[in-house]
Amino acid sequence: MKRGSTLFLKLAVFLIGLPVLALCIFFVPEFAEFTGVLLSDFPVIEPVVFIYMYLTAVPFYMALYQAFKLLTYIDRNQAFSDLSVKALRVIKFCAITISVLYVVLMPVIYMVAEIDDAPGLIMIGMIIIFASAVIAVFAAVLQRLLQEAITIKSENDLTV
Repeated sequence: MKRGSTLFLKLAVFLIGLPVLALCIFFVPEFAEFTGVLLSDFPVIEPVVFIYMYLTAVPFYMALYQAFKLLTYIDRNQAFSDLSVKALRVIKFCAITISVLYVVLMPVIYMVAEIDDAPGLIMIGMIIIFASAVIAVFAAVLQRLLQEAITIKSENDLTV
């Protein structure tokens, strides 16, 4: 693969991380404070939401790092290696983790949306869950295909 296309994809991976970083810096503290005000019956809800939202950013950035590593393996002509399979496995588990974390957080999001009369908030949570699930399935399929390709390649290398 040409280096220009992987360079573009590496840039895209970097640019995907920037809005999430901006959300973590500006939106998460405001959302946690807003949740604490709306759900004042639960005194610990503000720090829990704050920590939980940052906790969901960790697997996101781990997956981005693995995607960057995968593109580096492609640059080095190591696309069909166990390293690539491992990177896809980590991406799959990170996506599953994000989905599970947001499924657990959805009751809080639902309560905030009910009190504030903001049904779009529920849709945002559902989109995050659905997108993470799709990425997990896609990574699992690619992982399996890549593992089969590596197996076929190693069998062909042994027959020569």
